[in-house]
Amino acid sequence: MGYANLQACVRDLEAAGHLLRLNVEVDPHLEAGAIQRRVYQAKGPALLFTRVKGCRFPMLGNLFGTLERSRFLFRDTLPALERLVRLKVDPSEALRSPWKYLGSARTLWHARPRFVTTGPILGASCALSDLPQQVSWPKDGGAFVTLPQVYSESPTMPGWRHSNLGMYRVQISGGSYRPDREAGLHYQIHRGIGVHHAQALERGGQPLRVNVFVGGPPAMTLAAVMPLPEGMPELSFAGMLGGHRLDMLLAANGLPMPAQADFCISGVVLGAKTLPEGPFGDHLGYYSLEHDFPVLSVERVHHRPDAIWPFTTVGRPPQEDTSFGALIHELTGEVIPTVLPGVRAVHAVDAAGVHPLLLALGSERYVPYEADRAPRELLTQANAILGQGQLSLAKYLFIADHKDDPSLDIHDLPAFFRHMLRRVDWTRDLHFQTRTTVDTLDYSGLGLNEGSKVVVAAAGPPKRTLPATAPISLKLPEGFGDPRVCLPGVLAVRGPRCRRERHSQDPEIERFCLALEAMSADERERELQDWPLLVVVDDSAFVSHDLRNFLWVCFTRSDPACDIYGVGAGTRCKHWGCNSPLIIDARAKPHHAPPLEDDPEVGKRVDALGAKGGPLHGVI
Repeated sequence: MGYANLQACVRDLEAAGHLLRLNVEVDPHLEAGAIQRRVYQAKGPALLFTRVKGCRFPMLGNLFGTLERSRFLFRDTLPALERLVRLKVDPSEALRSPWKYLGSARTLWHARPRFVTTGPILGASCALSDLPQQVSWPKDGGAFVTLPQVYSESPTMPGWRHSNLGMYRVQISGGSYRPDREAGLHYQIHRGIGVHHAQALERGGQPLRVNVFVGGPPAMTLAAVMPLPEGMPELSFAGMLGGHRLDMLLAANGLPMPAQADFCISGVVLGAKTLPEGPFGDHLGYYSLEHDFPVLSVERVHHRPDAIWPFTTVGRPPQEDTSFGALIHELTGEVIPTVLPGVRAVHAVDAAGVHPLLLALGSERYVPYEADRAPRELLTQANAILGQGQLSLAKYLFIADHKDDPSLDIHDLPAFFRHMLRRVDWTRDLHFQTRTTVDTLDYSGLGLNEGSKVVVAAAGPPKRTLPATAPISLKLPEGFGDPRVCLPGVLAVRGPRCRRERHSQDPEIERFCLALEAMSADERERELQDWPLLVVVDDSAFVSHDLRNFLWVCFTRSDPACDIYGVGAGTRCKHWGCNSPLIIDARAKPHHAPPLEDDPEVGKRVDALGAKGGPLHGVI
């Protein structure tokens, strides 16, 4: 049941037709990543690169490239985990259908690691420079481990029960790192390893032991990105998902590592030492820039003799990590109401980079007798969502009352936006948090880790009918033009190039708002009355081309506090509101990170692999 190691997984995928061996030489510098992205976009197979330029280890890409393949990897164990989740949602289910839960005790037994004294991971060792030097994007600052499983334990309560396993990127070359002796450890805000590092610093700068696992059973990789409840170690989840107890033994630094892992980079984080890490092409579709992050002092790189190096690349979504999110939602979606009372569903929108945009369905029950219903309990639920784990990093949260339309599907994005925009009252339904924490990778705010949030809560009957064709006679001020419809009620307008400073609002957009406000009452009612949302962008044709473009541009290139404006805007008793339309400035700003672009020469090499007679012909 489940895979004991990555080698067994590769054999099974190949036998089932889910894996393709690529026996031509492939360069880990840009080429491997470009191939993986192209095959992912084509919904192609997993890829085993058997001849890696400058490296003796094969590389495995696109392992989780489709949701169907991800389910296939865990087909023996997902049903048991799903039953446990249903048991948490409704404990009485075990009384109604006890025969369904006869195997649950065995699944729970797999949650406990088993400590052994020998295993394949002890078979060999190498230097960091012997590993595949994967560089995914042209401006990346060096080679990175892109599917790391970073393991640490609490210095105050050591042991696996108080451990953390997370996917925090690891830079193994470039920058100011001492070759083969140091690696960059980029952990973002609100990550478990940060708690362990803080505890080590509080104990007089005690060295924090850290192991970076690469490969091993696929369950380990998924466990490293799983948002688990407080107190449940990721090792336990990996055992349950993998269908067997994990065999663990001690690495060079005395910290556990999986006996069946392919690699383990073992070392310590010494005090508060940092070095510049990055740049790195990240999952928002931009480069995360160079910043100081902790340093891992490497003691040894363990590896099994037949080791395989799994990798991925990230970039503008969807990418391979999209499958992680989909599988996680399938496993945890039913649990949301048990963790957040009244909340029916939450959707982190992948096309917007996950953290920038959350959609939620809640329950408005506080004042059921109120004639003109307004969001009340929805605001309580919104605060609960923004206080929950990594959901707290969201910038935009749109929350609707489930009872207003019980058939509304939170994953039907056009329908959800239509529902919200028909009901929202911009004078009342915007609720800001300023100078707060946002995703480390998001450069739209005031600085690293710092930005703002807005909750848009709507309840009650529709207030307007949303137009679906652009107003033909709309007169826009100089520098603005080319209005295009993105969604019913959402208009994109091309604006002048943004030149505003980071900690300010843009006088050009304020001029734009005043011009709209100065329109005659008849003209405003005829042209703008039913357009609740207007987005100012650099290229309105691109943004309106499809929903994916709109979501990416609108929510990754704006910070709520700095970039939301409105016609007739004002503050009353500290509450900001405006008349319709609300205006979001989603142009690229001077302080934004550059977007990711492929190297054209590498693209030509990938094209050749897919041409007739090439090893990827018919795949890409």
